[in-house]
Amino acid sequence: MANSNPVKIEGLWKEGFALDVHTLASDYLGDDQFGRPTFRTTRTELGELLYRLKYQGDASAVEGIVEAASAFVGSWKPGAEFIVPVPPTRATRTHQPVITLATALGTRLGLPVRPECVRLRKDTPELKDVFDFEARLRLLEDAHEVDATVVVERRVLLFDDLFRSGATMNAITKGLRAAGAAEVFALAITRSRSKR
Repeated sequence: MANSNPVKIEGLWKEGFALDVHTLASDYLGDDQFGRPTFRTTRTELGELLYRLKYQGDASAVEGIVEAASAFVGSWKPGAEFIVPVPPTRATRTHQPVITLATALGTRLGLPVRPECVRLRKDTPELKDVFDFEARLRLLEDAHEVDATVVVERRVLLFDDLFRSGATMNAITKGLRAAGAAEVFALAITRSRSKR
């Protein structure tokens, strides 16, 4: 099982955690032959596993991530009735790490996973390239549609792989609460050291 060092994440949810920070250090090495900056990045154990899954398509990383996540949720005991993964921004990606992890976590915890409960209503750019928090919130306004029949009076565990500013999870939490969810808890595998 991968080591974790849970950190609280603040937002509109009742309580939320990321299992660890994503990176420990990122040292500038200079520019490559195309003039792009290059870095040597040191990641936490979970950060490395998530990087391998997201950017290298390494499905063997899922087991270590899910073991750590299920152990944490088992000790945290939020009492969620099902897991709602954050909808992927790039729907064309051949594998969706958030859905893969949520499904495996749900299986491990014996909780249903309801990806259809929150859908993107409009295309949004990838927020990793938008650095202003207020600009992120504006882009996310009315971006998600929540199926109230699924969430009304239910306790929801909102799940994402990487927590940056919290804009997406806050926007979805707002929608879940407006649709009548009894309580929303938030869980991310890692969080970035900066809020960008």
